[in-house]
Amino acid sequence: MSPFKLVALVVAVPFAVLGGVPAATAREAVRYEPQQTIAAEQWDIVDIRFQVGSIPEQPVDVDFSATFSDRSGKSMAVAGFYDGGNEYVIRFTPPSNGEWSYETSSSLSGLDGQKGSLSVRSAGEGRRGAVLVDSESKQRFVHQNGDSNYPIAFEADWLFALDAENANDIPKTRMLVDTLADNGFNQIVMNVFAYDVNWAKDASLDPQYDFGSPRVFPFNGTNQDPDHSGLNIEYFQRLDRVLDYLDQKGVVAHLMIYVWNKRVAWPEAKSDADNRYFDYVVRRYQGYPNLVWDISKEALGYGHNDVSYITDRIQRLRDNDAYDRLVTVHDYGYCRKFPEQVDFVSVQLWSSELYGVMRNVCEAIPGKPILNIEHGGYERSPYVVFTGNYTSPEVCLERAYQCVFAGTFPTHYWQGAAWNVVIADIESLDPGDRPRLDYYRHLREFVDRYQIDQLIAGEKKSNAGFCLHNGKDRFLYYVPKECDYLGLRPPKDRGDTMELVWFDPFSGEYGEPFEMKMTQWPSVDVPAGNGFRILICDLKDQE
Repeated sequence: MSPFKLVALVVAVPFAVLGGVPAATAREAVRYEPQQTIAAEQWDIVDIRFQVGSIPEQPVDVDFSATFSDRSGKSMAVAGFYDGGNEYVIRFTPPSNGEWSYETSSSLSGLDGQKGSLSVRSAGEGRRGAVLVDSESKQRFVHQNGDSNYPIAFEADWLFALDAENANDIPKTRMLVDTLADNGFNQIVMNVFAYDVNWAKDASLDPQYDFGSPRVFPFNGTNQDPDHSGLNIEYFQRLDRVLDYLDQKGVVAHLMIYVWNKRVAWPEAKSDADNRYFDYVVRRYQGYPNLVWDISKEALGYGHNDVSYITDRIQRLRDNDAYDRLVTVHDYGYCRKFPEQVDFVSVQLWSSELYGVMRNVCEAIPGKPILNIEHGGYERSPYVVFTGNYTSPEVCLERAYQCVFAGTFPTHYWQGAAWNVVIADIESLDPGDRPRLDYYRHLREFVDRYQIDQLIAGEKKSNAGFCLHNGKDRFLYYVPKECDYLGLRPPKDRGDTMELVWFDPFSGEYGEPFEMKMTQWPSVDVPAGNGFRILICDLKDQE
């Protein structure tokens, strides 16, 4: 039996406080009525719920889909899913405004041939659509509306667990997500499910922060005594609330469908139970515009599967995902060997000299965005969870900037939220125990201000450090902490004067602008301090 059961299904309503009780989800939900017209907005999720008189023994296996068509003739077939009781759901996210119609198809007579329509308004304020790879610059991400999406990711594997036993609300989830979003993180790397770590736990760990060995399970039974013959639907109903809230906050859910090294009692690979779980996750979550897929955390090397299994899962996902959400694999070895299988590359590279290593990845796999999903930096917390190679918040930030200046994207780990230990109320900690998330708020402001993903990486343009530039008159320099002086080498035919500004990545402060004449070997004094610095150089002609 499932460790928890919902008393009743909750109809989804917009996020608000209704009667003093926070609503559970941001989605619109409607009960199906023949020939009804549903009011919707572009890129907003609509759940269309269908009730049947009786369900078969294995209700998850019922073939159920709806074909949506707009007046231009564009159509898409979206698979539905079983949602407990006698209800099935078609989760539709309109890709464009206008009038849409749909008709269902199913092996269950009560779900077959049902028709309806949607009147879809233009996207509301702040709705930007799914994350795509930019068709004009294959190393960067954009939203469907054309806005840039520069990922600064944060790993929170156990995000699913914070409120999984709370039938009414997700206060811990909101608390952590709000803090991360306020500090510039716009992607959270998370698992559909994980059980527990396979390393020793800190003896001083406060049990309230340990979400390992959760009493919830996506299958029937428990992780200790699994029954893989059926899925625990209410587990997924509660996981919906997490993705809904991330969507409301504009945060991408980097959703890892499996994880092999966190003691999960998975069914046998490619078994009916395995395929049932995998297909259900795809059908249920494909509609989320704030989602990117990751087949598995630690995809290879743990004995559960092989390369062919990962490739099979990718193809199975693409065959079932009507929205073509982006796909990656949490394994650089796989991505390097089969780059054509993934939309963006996830790497786990811990090398001390990170910039050069990341540039090598860009050259080895051209034409794809590169996310360093694990650079070996695990910022310290009040409890020792997993130290990796680097725990200093300053060193972790330095490595994030090296990813940025290499033309790739960073992921941050804090030992107080990355794995089984999750401290949702970060502000409750003593200031000295809190993670330096403010560093990443400054990074967000920096990459947005200078549109970093549109700059050229890999050309030095100085006698030390690293450079990003626009190919014309703007040059950004990463200046290593070892430097006392920096020799600048911008092109001399683009202007006779340099306007320079120092940026402190730790405080987020910019210095006073100053000018220098362009000379044969221009050089600047690096401001005093213990860390690296950023120098912004704009070339211009003297008036």
